[in-house]
Amino acid sequence: MNKLTTVILAGLTMVGPLAIDTYLPSFHAIGQDFNVSQVLVQQTLSVFLFAFAFMMLFYGTLSDSIGRRPVILWSLAVYTAASFGAAFAPSFGWLLVCRAVQGLAAGGGSVVSRAIVRDRASGSEAQRVLAYIMMVFGLAPAIAPVLGGWLHVAFGWRSVFLFLGGFGLLMFVVCYRALPESLPRTARHPFHPATIVKNYWMVLSHPRFLLLALAMGIAFGGFGLYIGSAANFVMNILHLPETSFGWMFIPMISGMTIGSALAARFAARFAPLKMILAGQLIMAIAAVLNVAYNYFFAAAVPWAVLPLALYAFGVALATPAMTILALDIFPENRGLASSLQSFVQMLVFAVVSGVVAPMLFESAFKLACGVLTVLMLSVVFWHLGKPRGIAR
Repeated sequence: MNKLTTVILAGLTMVGPLAIDTYLPSFHAIGQDFNVSQVLVQQTLSVFLFAFAFMMLFYGTLSDSIGRRPVILWSLAVYTAASFGAAFAPSFGWLLVCRAVQGLAAGGGSVVSRAIVRDRASGSEAQRVLAYIMMVFGLAPAIAPVLGGWLHVAFGWRSVFLFLGGFGLLMFVVCYRALPESLPRTARHPFHPATIVKNYWMVLSHPRFLLLALAMGIAFGGFGLYIGSAANFVMNILHLPETSFGWMFIPMISGMTIGSALAARFAARFAPLKMILAGQLIMAIAAVLNVAYNYFFAAAVPWAVLPLALYAFGVALATPAMTILALDIFPENRGLASSLQSFVQMLVFAVVSGVVAPMLFESAFKLACGVLTVLMLSVVFWHLGKPRGIAR
């Protein structure tokens, strides 16, 4: 797979994280502008995430039937329109609807990009490419809230959605001109409802696939707790201004970027199970340190965010190998498998950030305990679902 395609696929996976994180510094201003509570403003994130997760169920199947390229282009077009609609929202209800449409459209690129990687690469090469994509993708949550904070201060919260619309339009043009189709017509599945239902059931009824998908999704849930709590964590717990979200996101995403780079470097050198075990051990150390720090000390930078960087490092180290192991269970239905894998991950992320985070975001110690809890659940699911009889 050439470098340009890898960069384009990484850009596609940035669409969703940008839509999630860029407007976080504007939460309080949106509430004041529309005269609604912060609990209601939080629903603009929850609605986006649930719509994002729901539509992921279908992108892979559509791409298996009509090709990867049309699905990506149509999803980008709708996402761009919804982003501009949110920028000019005359009411909170309108903003909520636009966020839902954004969520429905934002996942096309991230789902289909995984299938494209497996269309064009296999084994350690596919694992390496996925790691590089994660490395570029990891820049989005680091840049997004920092950029969003400065856009908000300089031009107001609506400029954030104008930026998201501009990024969607840019990705549409780039994909239209430079992203070729990776699934030949001869390899596509007929779009018959009975066949589609049968394939969904085949994947959903496979215990090992579901356990692996849950293990990945729940591990990412640790990020969901802090992302869903970002406004409260940065401004109320750390007592920092709207332009300081980088204190939380830059260390976190730096850890993910470094972990992804090492995962790519070591993909051909170490067996997948060893990479996953190393990642889980690092996540466990980070989660325990996070709980210990917040038990004994009041949260303050930089110490309150350093365990998040280490946790992100562990996640990035383990995720490419776990992704490949899950997708390879269904080599003839990689688009569908990628859809369901992404759906499980985003559904867990939505529940954690939209439902669990509001229960914990008043306390740094509670957030730390939440991360440790979700990691323990992730490890349990991994050990129940991990493949037997492959190289260690």
